Amino acid sequence: MTDIREPHSAPLATGLHGHGLALRPWDPESATDVAAWLRAHTDPDFLRWNTPLRAIEDTASARASLDARAADVATGRAMTFCVTDAGDGTILGQVSVNAIDRIFSSGVVGYWVLPEARGRHVAARSLLLAARWAFTEVGLHRLELSHGLGHEASCRVAERCGFRYEGTLRGAMWEANRRDAFRDAHRHGRLATDPEPQAP
Repeated sequence: MTDIREPHSAPLATGLHGHGLALRPWDPESATDVAAWLRAHTDPDFLRWNTPLRAIEDTASARASLDARAADVATGRAMTFCVTDAGDGTILGQVSVNAIDRIFSSGVVGYWVLPEARGRHVAARSLLLAARWAFTEVGLHRLELSHGLGHEASCRVAERCGFRYEGTLRGAMWEANRRDAFRDAHRHGRLATDPEPQAP
């Protein structure tokens, strides 16, 4: 029997399908994947609400970021999915389950959508798929989601996907483009025992 405290030694998932989407691992060796990752992380709206741990400003830093994500996937600490259109494979965004803790059976989810794919419920549809995977395939009990105070679009996605608002965390996130100043965040949570909402 595997000790639940030990991380997986192999990737957690190879792909998910549903709600008109196909979720697959990102490929650091793919020029298309690297370009999409870079474009997302330099998008002004993304940077308004997110400050990456390390700046992603060019192809080299984008590939290094994807390499780091792949390393986390390989050890079972996280799973970062490239969200694509199920019909033609166009990259639409990403959804991830991070900080997987097998002792407390929890994880932290995040998502973003490329500018041209917004307004099509991509974030909600991909989050529903990732949450179902985390609960049924990984066996987690709790998923958490946080977003900057005032990010109403992300708040709507969370609530639409069954992540209940649980409170405001003071100084829990970096300010936009800062690593020396902090802002408040909304915390949302969903349990494996909560009902799964219908996809929009």
